[in-house]
Amino acid sequence: MRRVSIFGSTGSIGQNTVDLIARAPGAYEVVALTGGGNVARLAADAIRLRAQVAVTAYDDRLDDLRAALAGTGIEAAAGQGALVEAADRPADWVMSAIVGAAGLAPGFRALRHGTTLALANKESLVTAGPLLLQEAKAHGATILPVDSEHSAVFQGLVGEDIAAVERIIITASGGGLRDWPLEALPKATVKDAGAHPNWAMGQRITIDSASMFNKGMELIETKEFFGVPPEKIEAVIHPQSIVHALVGFVDGALMAHLGAPDMRHAIGYALHWPDRRDLPVARIDLAQIATLEFYAPDLTRYPALRIAREVMETGGRSGAAFNAAKEIALDGFIGGRIGFMQMAEVVDRTLDAISSRICLTSPMSSLEDVLETDQMARQTAWHQIAQMET
Repeated sequence: MRRVSIFGSTGSIGQNTVDLIARAPGAYEVVALTGGGNVARLAADAIRLRAQVAVTAYDDRLDDLRAALAGTGIEAAAGQGALVEAADRPADWVMSAIVGAAGLAPGFRALRHGTTLALANKESLVTAGPLLLQEAKAHGATILPVDSEHSAVFQGLVGEDIAAVERIIITASGGGLRDWPLEALPKATVKDAGAHPNWAMGQRITIDSASMFNKGMELIETKEFFGVPPEKIEAVIHPQSIVHALVGFVDGALMAHLGAPDMRHAIGYALHWPDRRDLPVARIDLAQIATLEFYAPDLTRYPALRIAREVMETGGRSGAAFNAAKEIALDGFIGGRIGFMQMAEVVDRTLDAISSRICLTSPMSSLEDVLETDQMARQTAWHQIAQMET
C-alpha cells in the first residue's frame, strides 16, 4: 500500500487528486492532507480518506478543524510550521499543490525523505528551480511535473534524448479575455478575468490565465525542469485546449500530447508513473472537434510573456522576484487597487526597482535567499501599487 500526502488538498488540483485516491481506497494509505480556510472540506476529505493528520494553513481555524474531526482519531494541526511537520511524515508520493510561495518549504522538506514529489506548485521551479533539483538529487528523490503542459512535455520525452530536442512548444488557451478588443482590456473586471472558457480552476489561476502570467511562469518552469535554453521554448495560443504541449526534434518531427482539458490526466500520470492506468477522463473525438487552431500570442495583449522571457535570460534571483511581484499585482487587481493591464506594469516596475538594490543575476545558495528575495519583491510591489494609486 502506497503512502500518499496531498498538500493543498482543498484547491482544484488537490480536489482532483482526492478524487483519484478515493477511487482506489485499498491502494493508498493517506498520511497528510493540508488546506487553507475551507476546513469543512479539509475535514470531510480527511475523514473520507482516513488521513493520519489534517493541517490548515491558518492558525485561527484550528479550533474549527478540531471540532470537525472530533471523535475520528484524525490529528488536527495549523500554521506554517505544522505544514512543514506534515511534510516530515514519510510518504512514498506527495502532491505539492499549495498555491504560491507557501508551497516551497513543504516541498523541500518532503524531498529529504527521498519521496516522489508530484509538483503542481509552479512557484517552486520559478523561484528556486536549481535548488529544488539539487535537493532531489541529494536525497535520491524524484520530481514529476503535474502542470498539464509540463506533464505533456515529460511524456513526449519518454525514450528520447534531450540533446535531440530542437524546440518545446507549450500551449495556452488565451484565457477568458482572449477575444476582447485590446482597448477594452484595461476595463476588465475581476469577474470578467475570472471566467475561463475551458478549464475549471480557482480564481487566482484563472485570472493568471487571462493575463498569461501563468504561461509566463510555465515558460520559466520549462527552462528549469528540462534544462532547455530560452530560445528553444515557445508558447502558442490554442483555444481548444486539446493539445497541451509539443516537443520538436532535430529531424523536424513534432510529438504532440492531446487530451481533454481535465487535470486528472497529468495527476493520474504522476500518480501511476512509470505505468499508465485507466483514468476517469473523457476520450476526445477528433471528428467532433474537427478543428484545432494555433496562433502566436500578441505581446502587447500579453506583456507577461515578454517579462517572463527577460526573467529566463536573467536567471538567478529574478524568478523569485518575478513570482512575488506577480502575486502582489494579482492581489492589487482583485482588491480593486489597480486595473487588469496594470498588473504587468507593477511587475515591470518592481523588477526594475529591485535590480537597483541587488544583483538579480546572482545565484541563490539556500531557501533563505529565495525567501529574502521574495519578501523584498512583495514590499516593493506594494509600494509600486501605492504610487500608481496617487
